[in-house]
Amino acid sequence: MYQYNRGGFFASIPLVIKNIIIINAFMLILTMINREFMIEHFALFYPASAFFKPWQILTHIFMHGNFGHLLFNMYALWMFGSVLEQLWGPKKFLLYYLITGLGAAALHMGVQWIEASSLVNAINENGADAMNALTRYRILMNTPTVGASGAVYGILLAYGMLFPNNELRIIFLPIALKAKYFVIIFAVIELILGLVGGGNIAHFAHLGGMIFGYFLIRYWKKRNRLYY
Repeated sequence: MYQYNRGGFFASIPLVIKNIIIINAFMLILTMINREFMIEHFALFYPASAFFKPWQILTHIFMHGNFGHLLFNMYALWMFGSVLEQLWGPKKFLLYYLITGLGAAALHMGVQWIEASSLVNAINENGADAMNALTRYRILMNTPTVGASGAVYGILLAYGMLFPNNELRIIFLPIALKAKYFVIIFAVIELILGLVGGGNIAHFAHLGGMIFGYFLIRYWKKRNRLYY
């Protein structure tokens, strides 16, 4: 016998994931209405930037550059996060989501600090590359970071650790991979792209979400707190 769900598909989404989707969608609408204000105040800027504000470390996790960016992240959050929220419960799932999101920001800013330090040294040496270094430094100070991708990659990592043998299908390839291999492939890709550089994607933020997620799960396992 089929039991009809009056609320439809959206009502079946776990509570925390549902609210994260709503908040992110609302933030994108506000960004579309007044992009300059939202980016300047709520996107994440490097701490040495004149635009940096402490709350950006949290608020940037709920912002996205465009609808496609939002759709991809929220779909992945729903796909991999639903089973985790049902397993952990709302409070534990939200804690994991926020820690991996903040961990992603921490590694991203750490990599930015290394880059900024190198550029400052080049500027101070006043050599042939000083002007180029100054231009790159100014770009770094004025480049905002937005998106839930770090936390989403943390969710993906958790799914792979807790359900390693579940098979996942890649949309653009006619093959199925076990979740543990899926996670490893994505981690390697992000590491390579992060080291190669270029583009406007914060690859080390993705890795940061996975790294912090890995150690948090290991900590919970050690304390026998993984499932409650």
